[in-house]
Amino acid sequence: MTRLKLMFSHVGVLAMGFAALVGIAILIAQAPWWAWLLIPLGFAAQMLNEYNLHRFVFHLPPPKRQWAFNLLYRAHYGHHDFPTNHGLFFVPVWVAWPVLAFNFCMVWAVAALLGLPAAFHIAVAIVLVGGVLMFMGYEWFHMTSHLNIPKTKVERYVTTLHNQHHFRDFSKWFHVSPGGEVIDRTMGTSIDREALKTQQRVEFIRTLGLRPDDPRLVAARTQFAAKYGLSQDEVARAAVS
Repeated sequence: MTRLKLMFSHVGVLAMGFAALVGIAILIAQAPWWAWLLIPLGFAAQMLNEYNLHRFVFHLPPPKRQWAFNLLYRAHYGHHDFPTNHGLFFVPVWVAWPVLAFNFCMVWAVAALLGLPAAFHIAVAIVLVGGVLMFMGYEWFHMTSHLNIPKTKVERYVTTLHNQHHFRDFSKWFHVSPGGEVIDRTMGTSIDREALKTQQRVEFIRTLGLRPDDPRLVAARTQFAAKYGLSQDEVARAAVS
């Protein structure tokens, strides 16, 4: 129950969970029976979404303007900077909901343009139900990979690969959900154990290549310290580690 409590203490997870419940209610009340068969498409689509968002948005080059840097820090940079801070485990609601809305409208529009029946319900099944349930699974496995607790075999496997992303090479292993390693291998962002034996640890790994005392990092840490319960000592150590 500790993990459930931690996960659902985050407003973004609660908001996405509510979206999934709404989607399920719509399918039960209105949708044709075959719409339920489209839910696995949402799983696959969300795994691609997870990879693309993580690689091409969350790992954007650091912005020069502090306000933009702060947004990226809150969205993801801060999680690398303080990987055990519970408040930084989860995707912010101001990222999750706009992405959800965009994906829903895109699937609905494509289905309608193709003249498919029940275009709205197709979008509900694929995005609101399949996609969001996969997102919830992602949040669970990502949270678990950062906790020092007993884990299942699948959770240990995910943790092993995700730790390589955090502590060996942040340009590898962008997936977190089980099975997502297929995408990394296809996209050339995987790294096997033999290669790890010869590869040096990436410099400034926890700050995504930035010097730990970069003024943008120092300013972002200072701004968000109170929000995420970071002590002055933690903030000071981060600037020299």
